[in-house]
Amino acid sequence: MMKKKVAFYTLGCKLNFSETSTIARGFQNEGFERVDFSENADMYVINTCSVTENADKRFKSIVKQAQKVNPDAFVAAIGCYAQLKPEELVAVDGVDLVLGATEKFNITEYVNDLFAHPERSRGGGEIHSCEIEDADFYVGSYAIGDRTRAFLKVQDGCDYKCTYCTIPLARGISRSDTLDNVLKNAAEIAAQNIKEIVLTGVNIGDYGKGEFGNKKHQHTFLALVKALDQVDGVHRLRISSIEPNLLKNETIDFVAQSNSFVPHFHIPLQSGSDAILKAMRRRYMSHLYVDRVKRIKEVMAHACIGVDVIVGFPGETDAHFLETYHFLNELDISYLHVFTYSERDNTEAATMEGVVPKNVRSKRSKMLRGLSVKKRRAFYESQLGANRKVLFEGENKEGYIHGFTENYVKVKTPWNPELVNTIHHIELTEIDEDGLVRFNFVANQVEI
Repeated sequence: MMKKKVAFYTLGCKLNFSETSTIARGFQNEGFERVDFSENADMYVINTCSVTENADKRFKSIVKQAQKVNPDAFVAAIGCYAQLKPEELVAVDGVDLVLGATEKFNITEYVNDLFAHPERSRGGGEIHSCEIEDADFYVGSYAIGDRTRAFLKVQDGCDYKCTYCTIPLARGISRSDTLDNVLKNAAEIAAQNIKEIVLTGVNIGDYGKGEFGNKKHQHTFLALVKALDQVDGVHRLRISSIEPNLLKNETIDFVAQSNSFVPHFHIPLQSGSDAILKAMRRRYMSHLYVDRVKRIKEVMAHACIGVDVIVGFPGETDAHFLETYHFLNELDISYLHVFTYSERDNTEAATMEGVVPKNVRSKRSKMLRGLSVKKRRAFYESQLGANRKVLFEGENKEGYIHGFTENYVKVKTPWNPELVNTIHHIELTEIDEDGLVRFNFVANQVEI
C-alpha cells in the first residue's frame, strides 16, 4: 500500500517551527511520508501565526498554493491564528480542518478520521478548538531547521498582559517543560551531530512554572541554563529572546564564562519612551533596559545584542518616537527587529485613542530600519581583526557559503561543501559590499 504524503508550511516564530517539526515526526510515526509543500501531498498542514496583519493575509494564498498542486488533498490549519479565529479559517475555500492550541498535538487522530470519513469534510471544514483556559498542559518539541541548528522549545504561553499582544489568547498561560525532558531533547539533538541549539518559547525567562502552569517555579531559568551547559556534544547554545526584567545579572555572568552559551542576547524593548512602555503595560522602564545592556557589555564586550521595537503604537507622538530613536542610537546594541504596530482584535490597544496614521507608522519603521543597518555595520566594524569561531550553514547561496560567529557576525566565503556543519577558527578581515564579513582561516587551530 502506498504511503500517504503530508506537507507542512510554517508561518511565524521559531516556536512554531519547533512545533511543526514535532508534529511532522508524529505523522511519520503514523506511516506518512513527509514531502515539500510544493509537492503533491494527500494532506497539507499550515501552522499559522497571528503576530502581524500580514501573517493573517498570507493564509489564503498558501491554501490556494496547496490546492493548485493537488485539488483533492485535505488542508488543515493549526497555530495561533487557528486558535484565535477558527471560524475565519474554516470559511476559507479548501480548508477541511482547523485545530486549536491543544488539539494540534493530536492532529494525526483528526486526520486519520478525515481519511476514514472524507464525505464529512467535503460538506465544509471542521473546527476542533478548546477554550484557551484549557490550554494548561505542556507539550515539548524541537525542530531541526537545517543540519547545523535546532530550535528547542522549553516554555509555552504567557502570563503577561501587554496591551497589544494576542499571544496569551492564542497560547494560554505560562508553563514549562520539565528540566529532565529539556535535557533529554538536547541530548537527542546533539546525537544527530547538530552543532547549535537555540532555546525558544513565548517567554523563556519565565521558565520554571510547572507543566500545568502552577505558579510555583520548579526550576529557574538560570538552573536551566546551568544544566544545559553540561550536556555532552552540544557545541553552542543560544538564548533566543528574553524579557529585560527576566534577564538577571546571574544569568549574564554565567553566560560570560560558560562552556556552550554564546555571547548573543535578543532583548525586546518595544519602545524607548517610558510613557509608551506604560501604555503597552510592559514590566520595566527604559532605565532597566540600559542597565541590562551595560551589564552584558561589561562582562562580554564583544557580545551581540538584538532589540525588538514597535513603531506606531496608539498615542505615540513624534516626540515619543524621537525619544525611542535617540535612546536606541545612543545604546550599545547590534541590530533591531522593527515591527510596525497593527491593530489586533480583542486587545486593549485596539480600543485606545491616538491612532497613528499608517503612513506615519511606515515612515517611522523606515527610519528605525535605517538605524538598524547603521548599528549592525558599526558592530561588524568593531569585530574586524578579532579571532572568532564560525559555524558554517548548509546552503549554497549564489556560489557562497555563509556562517555565524558565536557573537552572531554573519560571514561568507566561496562555496565549499566540506565546510557545511563544521566550526572553524577565523580572523575577521573586511566587510563586503553586501554588508557581510570576509575572513581568513586561522592556521593550526582545532576544527570541529
